[in-house]
Amino acid sequence: MAHRTWGGRFAEGPDALAARFNASLSFDQALWREDLWQNRVHARMLHEVGLLTEEELRAILEGLDRIEEEIQAGTFPWREALEDVHMNLEARLTELIGPPGGKLHTARSRNDQVATDLRLFLRGAIDELLALLLALRRVLVGEAERHLEPLHVLPGYTHLQRAQPILLSHWFLAYYEMLSRDAGRLEDARERLNESPLGAAALAGTGFPIDRHHTARELGFTRPMRNSLDAVASRDFALEVLSALNIGMLHLSRMAEELILYSTEEFGFVEVPDAFATGSSIMPQKKNPDILELIRAKAGRVLGALVALSAVVKGLPLAYNKDLQEDKEPLLDALATYRDSLKLLAALLPGLRWRRERMGRAAEEGYALATELADYLAAKGLPFREAHHVVGRLVRRLAEEGRALKDLALEELKAHHPLFAEDALPLLRLETAIHRRHSFGGTAPEAVRERLLEAKKEVGLD
Repeated sequence: MAHRTWGGRFAEGPDALAARFNASLSFDQALWREDLWQNRVHARMLHEVGLLTEEELRAILEGLDRIEEEIQAGTFPWREALEDVHMNLEARLTELIGPPGGKLHTARSRNDQVATDLRLFLRGAIDELLALLLALRRVLVGEAERHLEPLHVLPGYTHLQRAQPILLSHWFLAYYEMLSRDAGRLEDARERLNESPLGAAALAGTGFPIDRHHTARELGFTRPMRNSLDAVASRDFALEVLSALNIGMLHLSRMAEELILYSTEEFGFVEVPDAFATGSSIMPQKKNPDILELIRAKAGRVLGALVALSAVVKGLPLAYNKDLQEDKEPLLDALATYRDSLKLLAALLPGLRWRRERMGRAAEEGYALATELADYLAAKGLPFREAHHVVGRLVRRLAEEGRALKDLALEELKAHHPLFAEDALPLLRLETAIHRRHSFGGTAPEAVRERLLEAKKEVGLD
C-alpha cells in the first residue's frame, strides 16, 4: 500500500473492480495544467510562511517543470493505481526529487485541490467559449449585413404557419441577440466562480500559518472563499456554467432546426454547403444536413449533463463526498459539445446559399399580408377587433376561391368594408409591408440597419 497516499490506515488493497470504479484519472487528467499551476503557487506560499526551505522550494519547482516537460512530450508515466491527476503528479514529483515532494501537500487536501483546479479550468474554458461566441456573433452580423442590400425577404412564422414577412437580416439578428445573452450568462458565471477554495483543506481549514489571500491573488482569483465547508462541498459554480451551456445549446439547436426545415424541398429557402452535409448509402439524390441535425441532437447531451450534476448534488450532506467526482465527466463533455457546435456554425453559416426568389414568393403567399389590411382599417378608426373580423372573412372567401390577396381589386375591398380606399392597394405589396414595420426592434430595413450598426460596434466590427 506504500504507493497509495492514503494507504497507512488499510491492511489490504482495494478490490480490482472497486479501484477501477473509484479512479478518476481517465477524465481529471484534463486538469494537469491547472494542477501544476496550483502546485507552484502553493509551494511558493509554503516557502513564504516558512514551511519550506529555499532548497526544498527550488527542488519542487524544478521537479514540477520536469513533470510538465514529460507530459508535453508524452512520456509522463500515468498510473491508474494512483486514482487521479493530483496523486499522479505528487507521486512523480517525489520520485524525481525525494522527500521534499512529500511536503508539497502540507496544509492542503485533495478536496480543496480539486475544487481549485476545476475553477481554474472552467475559467479558461469560459474564456475560450466567449471568444468562440464572439466569432459566431460576428458571423451573424456579417450575414445580416450581406443580405440587407438587396433585401432578402422570407416569411416569418408563428405555430410554424406563415404569419408576416420579415427580412432575412432580421432573422440573423434574432439569433445574434440570443447568443449575446448567452455570452452574458457565461460572463456572469465566470465572475461568480472566480474565488479560491485553496487552503480550505479537507473541510475545516488548517492550523498551518498559510496565506490564502496570497495564493488567491497568484492564481488570478478575486478573493479566497470565506467558508471552508462551502469551498470544498459546493458545485453550484459548475451547475451555473452547465445552465448557461444548456441555454446556449438550445439556441444553437433552434437555429439548426430552422436551417434543416428551410433546406427541405418543401421550404426550399436555403442550401447547406456540401462540406457540412452527407449523402445516402442507397439514395444517390440525397443531401442530408447531418451536422445541423447533430447540433440539434447534442443539445440533449448538454441538458443531460446539467440534470446529472443536479442529481449528484441535490442531497449531499456537507462537506466533501466522493459523489462530487461525478462533476467532471458531464461538465467536460458539455463544454466540448458546445465548443464544437459554435465552431461548426461559424464555419457553416457563410456557406449557406439562400434562394431569394423562393423566399419572396413564400412571403407573399399564404395571406401573410392580411394583417396590413386589418391595421389599415384600424388606422382609419375602426376598432381593431372589428377590423380583424372583416379581414378574416375576406381571407376565408379568398381561400375558398383559391385566390391570393394580391389578386384583389379595390371594388372587392370596398365590398368588404367602405373604409377601404385606393391607398389600401399598396399594402398588398411585399415591399410596403416590410417598410411599414419600422417600430423599434421591427423588421423594416431602417430599423434593422440601425440595430446592425449597433451590433457591429458591440462585436468590434465598426
